[in-house]
Amino acid sequence: MIQTAFTRLVGCAVPLQLAGMGSILSPELAAAVSEAGALGQVTFAGTPVEVAGQRLDRIRALTSKPFGVNLLIPALDPQVLDLVSRRARVVDFFWGDPDPELVRSVHDGGALACWQIGSAAEAVAAQAAGCDFIIAQGFEAGGHIRGRLGLLPLLSEVLDEVSIPVLAAGGIGTARSVAAVLAAGAAGVRVGTRFIAAQESNAHPDYVGALIAARAEDAVKTDRFHVECPLCPSTHGVLRSALEAAEAYPEEVVGSVEIYGERREIRRFAGQPPFKAVSGEVVAMACYAGQSVGAVKSVQPAAEIVAELFSLAGVESPAAISSYGAKS
Repeated sequence: MIQTAFTRLVGCAVPLQLAGMGSILSPELAAAVSEAGALGQVTFAGTPVEVAGQRLDRIRALTSKPFGVNLLIPALDPQVLDLVSRRARVVDFFWGDPDPELVRSVHDGGALACWQIGSAAEAVAAQAAGCDFIIAQGFEAGGHIRGRLGLLPLLSEVLDEVSIPVLAAGGIGTARSVAAVLAAGAAGVRVGTRFIAAQESNAHPDYVGALIAARAEDAVKTDRFHVECPLCPSTHGVLRSALEAAEAYPEEVVGSVEIYGERREIRRFAGQPPFKAVSGEVVAMACYAGQSVGAVKSVQPAAEIVAELFSLAGVESPAAISSYGAKS
């Protein structure tokens, strides 16, 4: 067990929050991360409230430990917000200005509220809105990137401005990187890319294979995967191979997928990452990846990934980090 302000607040044993990654997140992955002592999450974006309820039931059937739900502001459904505020330990917001009314709704339901931010100004606004903790997302991240700073400069600025716990996100994929940001004052980490290759992940196998083949320098920044994406315009962290494959693809439709009983085409440069139900030229789709992708070496159980991240390689004494991120 590693105690920080985050673990004490949320009630978990390990200061890690699974990143919001849309359809890549399955109830099985969320539950496995929570069972490993961290905070598992699922994302609901455009998810019917009935389906959201079924997925929450599935998580609770697999674990009794705390879990969170990631909600995207452009796709926010008030009914889903009410549901998750009553059933999840944490409601996690992204891609919008911190909103006191949303935070109040979460608290009224009995959950904790957090916001992923990309600047010190947003961090201050999130604290003022009543958030219980925040996530500082550095430019090294995969997927949609909120700010323009690298993680360490951003984390330093944010820690000087707020008193609530701050998690570090972006480029974190090894025990050394975890130990580094905890030593810098973070109360925990938010990790996505490593868990795309978890056994319990919903990522398409071809996507996982591309991650395993990549090195850190193969995670590049682009604004090209913007088609039918409610979070765009945005800078994305994506695999170079996916960008090059999409640019070279001769057709405007790269694949298809069935969602809620309806077959839909996937257009070239669509913002949807490829999950298991997708068919087509997967390697030319939005294969998001942060700079931690070089640490993705194989498919592993989620619990094994959590254990590796907190094995504290390069740290002299595991007990030395027990007070990191201790602000309350």
